[in-house]
Amino acid sequence: MKKLPIVFVFLLLASVGTYAQQMVFLAQKSKVSFVSDAPLELIKASSNRLQGAIDADKRTFAFSIPTDSFKGFNSPLQQEHFYENYIEAKAYPVSTFEGKIIEQVDLINNGSYSVRAKGKLNIHGVEQERIIKVQLRVSNGVIYAQTDFTVLLQDHNITIPKVVFQKIAEEIKVMVEVEFEKKK
Repeated sequence: MKKLPIVFVFLLLASVGTYAQQMVFLAQKSKVSFVSDAPLELIKASSNRLQGAIDADKRTFAFSIPTDSFKGFNSPLQQEHFYENYIEAKAYPVSTFEGKIIEQVDLINNGSYSVRAKGKLNIHGVEQERIIKVQLRVSNGVIYAQTDFTVLLQDHNITIPKVVFQKIAEEIKVMVEVEFEKKK
């Protein structure tokens, strides 16, 4: 059997790689918000710096967000305390979630889907396996994802000093909206 010319092998691999890339969707627009609703204080902040990708064929995903990208706190001091004392943004600069969509869904054709994303959520350097319900809508090659879930601070070794215990909730509500487009 003759050996294939190296150029042909390269072109074949490049065409396979191009096909595989057509099934990868990258986050283009995002909003991640959180709310801490404690007895003495309501804290809200959000970020639009989530980065992520979904492999539609494999139904896998990976997301990351800089922990110092949240804005909208009640005061600059509150934001500083969040970054330095609670999330410790210098020591833990990124939070991540990566895993797989459990349900068999067609993310190429238009439609709406309720799915569960199973993966490892890493906040404050502590990884927890989670299953998070997500609403997906596919429209003209764009995937829209929306979810909300809670994060228990103790699950991620985030401690609240007793002096501010009534100002910070032990359970934080997180809301995520992401728009994905096919990788070009």
